Amino acid sequence: METGVSTPEEIQWPPLEIIYQDEFMVAINKPAGLLVHKSYLARKEKHFAMIMLRDQIGQYVYPIHRLDRPTSGVLLFALSSDFARELNLLFSERRVEKGYVALVRGYLHGCDRLDYSLKEILDKIADKDADQDKEPQSAITDWANISTCEYPEPIGSFAAARYSLVALAPQTGRKHQLRRHLAHLRHPIIGDTTHGDGKQNKYIKQHFSDMRLMLHAAQLTFEHPHSGQQIRLTASLPNDFIKLTQSLGVTDVPLNPIEHVAAQLDLNQVQIT
Repeated sequence: METGVSTPEEIQWPPLEIIYQDEFMVAINKPAGLLVHKSYLARKEKHFAMIMLRDQIGQYVYPIHRLDRPTSGVLLFALSSDFARELNLLFSERRVEKGYVALVRGYLHGCDRLDYSLKEILDKIADKDADQDKEPQSAITDWANISTCEYPEPIGSFAAARYSLVALAPQTGRKHQLRRHLAHLRHPIIGDTTHGDGKQNKYIKQHFSDMRLMLHAAQLTFEHPHSGQQIRLTASLPNDFIKLTQSLGVTDVPLNPIEHVAAQLDLNQVQIT
């Protein structure tokens, strides 16, 4: 089961924020801590985005992709099985652009494409019959620095804690890809209790009330399979994300990571040549 956000069973979730809806699909801004759908590993959970949205709009919905439980942001559903197949095809053919913003430990300057294969994460129970010796899967993430800041406490090895706000555009969709890739770069996402910095997480949990994984799925863009219209979905930042970033010294979090990464990588290529 995903960790990183405390979600008591008695929590009362507000109505889901719908950011787009037509006769074929609906997209929400998923709050951190909410599971997408039921699973074997979450048998005791009572609240799921899929069920809540179904009840909210009075219509069955089909999840098209997933967000980790502690990640907030754009989550897309189809309103029919036929359209779900069309949207799934877009994802499988990598014709969907995804953009995230994350707050990470340390100064992660510049921009780059990280091509670093990842071993598939298997559960001991749910995946007990799966091949345990599969080769690592290709995993690619484009990233670019947005800003850096300092917090006047020696949480790590420096007199003042250092942070970077980064834009992320994953080109593949491996489990925990962004969290594992940033940990590989030695700039783990703040609030990541699996791949992150325990000292940073402990300090934030003790000194701030809104401890969460600082990863937000801000954008999703693709061509509508029926109309051909370019769909650009944007999820606003939740209050707990804004509160913690501001407390740590980040004053502005832009919601265009796809364009930011593309522009920085293009500029970087020009400078290299």
